[in-house]
Amino acid sequence: MTEIQKDRPWLFRTYAGHSTAKASNALYRTNLAKGQTGLSVAFDLPTQTGYDSDHELARGEVGKVGVPVGHLGDMRTLFDDIPLEQMNTSMTINATAPWLLALYIAVAEEQGADVSKLQGTVQNDIIKEYLSRGTYVCPPKPSLRMITDVAAYTREHLPKWNPMNVCSYHLQEAGATPEEELAFALATATAVLDDLKEKVPAKAFPQMVGRISFFVNAGIRFVTEMCKMRAFVELWDEICRDRYGVEDPKFRRFRYGVQVNSLGLTEQQPENNVYRILIEMLAVTLSKNARARAVQLPAWNEALGLPRPWDQQWSLRMQQILAYETDLLEYGDLFDGNPVVTRKVEALKEGARAELAQIDAMGGAVAAIDYMKSRLVESNAARIARIEAGETTVVGVNRWTEAAESPLTSGDGAIMVADPEAEADQIARLTAWREARDETAVQAALAELRAAAASGANVMPASIKAAKAGATTGEWGDVVRSTFGQYRAPTGVSRSPSNRTEGLEEIRAQVDAVSDKLGRRLKFLVGKPGLDGHSNGAEQIAARARDCGMDITYEGIRLTPAEIVAAAKAEEAHVVGLSILSGSHLPLIEDLMGRMRAEGLSHVPVIVGGIIPEDDAERLRAMGVARVYTPKDFELNRIMCDIVGIVDPTAVAAE
Repeated sequence: MTEIQKDRPWLFRTYAGHSTAKASNALYRTNLAKGQTGLSVAFDLPTQTGYDSDHELARGEVGKVGVPVGHLGDMRTLFDDIPLEQMNTSMTINATAPWLLALYIAVAEEQGADVSKLQGTVQNDIIKEYLSRGTYVCPPKPSLRMITDVAAYTREHLPKWNPMNVCSYHLQEAGATPEEELAFALATATAVLDDLKEKVPAKAFPQMVGRISFFVNAGIRFVTEMCKMRAFVELWDEICRDRYGVEDPKFRRFRYGVQVNSLGLTEQQPENNVYRILIEMLAVTLSKNARARAVQLPAWNEALGLPRPWDQQWSLRMQQILAYETDLLEYGDLFDGNPVVTRKVEALKEGARAELAQIDAMGGAVAAIDYMKSRLVESNAARIARIEAGETTVVGVNRWTEAAESPLTSGDGAIMVADPEAEADQIARLTAWREARDETAVQAALAELRAAAASGANVMPASIKAAKAGATTGEWGDVVRSTFGQYRAPTGVSRSPSNRTEGLEEIRAQVDAVSDKLGRRLKFLVGKPGLDGHSNGAEQIAARARDCGMDITYEGIRLTPAEIVAAAKAEEAHVVGLSILSGSHLPLIEDLMGRMRAEGLSHVPVIVGGIIPEDDAERLRAMGVARVYTPKDFELNRIMCDIVGIVDPTAVAAE
């Protein structure tokens, strides 16, 4: 009897990091002991956007959505007792990728590692930051240059490292259709490779093409998502062969990791999310020819707040059961030759090629950022409208909504709470680090970095030197900001109403009526305080308010409370709406409400949306917040009616 040759399982990862480097290190070592086979590091927003923990914009954000890494000491602590030469580490970092990789290399050298043996990935995809995630620092062209600086450096010094992980994950979260997700991700990859081609020897270029990896999203539409992955494989092979002349099939292989869809996880009946996560994982594991090389799964309760270690363990066990208890890895591809699959794959490829042609005609991904952003906002609006209308069923949300309360979500400790002292502790250690370092050496290294950035030289050697000298994340960020300039990405939300009218007539009439009473058009200011770049919700609220006839102001992400209050005063806003999904709502709203009172704007109602536990919602209402919305509040028209009622309590809200 012929012995079956099993495939090796994919890398098991859990996207993790919080509070402090010390706490995150303990979490990593625990997860590795539980059978996790690779690390996936989540950094906090100040680290992602190049600010130190004591910067004004970092207030309330330190350690919330990931680990703060401010300097070499933090990186050293983060990987204490974890031998980096033996580890495969994925770092979800983009704008500050050169800096975080520099710190990682410096720590590896301290451990005595052979740097040429380091394995892992920096995401290093800045284009999707302008489109969907918002942790950019500099304008597109210098950002692209830094991406390829990292790639060129790793070719020479870290040959096993993936220098760029094209991330379509957030594109789907922002509303991308499968065709848009395929096209926008592939356009990003070609923009990077076109630039990189000028920085590496011609004979080395095919190998660099082979080092490009992808990070994708798998949604609940199982057949479509599985076919999307097969389309990715075939389109990437086509691009590598026809556009770049790569002949060796191993350098044309589509290598990807995945986190399944978090946007579709529901606050209502959250236990149902376990099934969603499992089904979504199957889409990226069942088809052998399009199987992920690494999988990380969200926790079932992420729509409620920060998952506990047990919740992450449950997601890890899901992967292990599929890989080790089933016979999946004993067989070839289950879908080859299936006519239904073949037709769907071809249809997706055709749609993606049409989008790619449009982007190429505009000059490539960097030139087409405004176009791609507007497409995402439109696609997301259509997705939300289908859910509101019941055309798309979401169990527990718009059908079968009556259910017994989940015992998994009750009681103290059901959701992990970030350490409230973590920010102060991080700032204290940052201050001590600055005081103890050789300031002369730091300033000399930063001057060298500034010169490299200005001259066009590769920024990696100077970044590594600055890391070893003791420079901080904020200081590195200040150098690139001062050299390349800052940038505000397009919002994708125009001031002109769309053509959508269905279901809006009654609300428009209410807006018109209250505007007549006010003597001018109802003014709605939408803002995103702090560093949270998840702008999808704010964009959709602004777009729906615009279509309902309100006069909207939405300037995008990364504003201080002071800037929002100043805008509310200058614009004479009738209502202010704030979106915060990073968990920093309490300190940011407390600051903003105090400034509203100081500026004589106490009469202007403030509404807040985000992933906000009920205890926090009560505290926000006690501060004077008029309404608090969470992911369960998916009916945007209801929110629009609420706004009219808040501005004019005599208005009759639609039932």
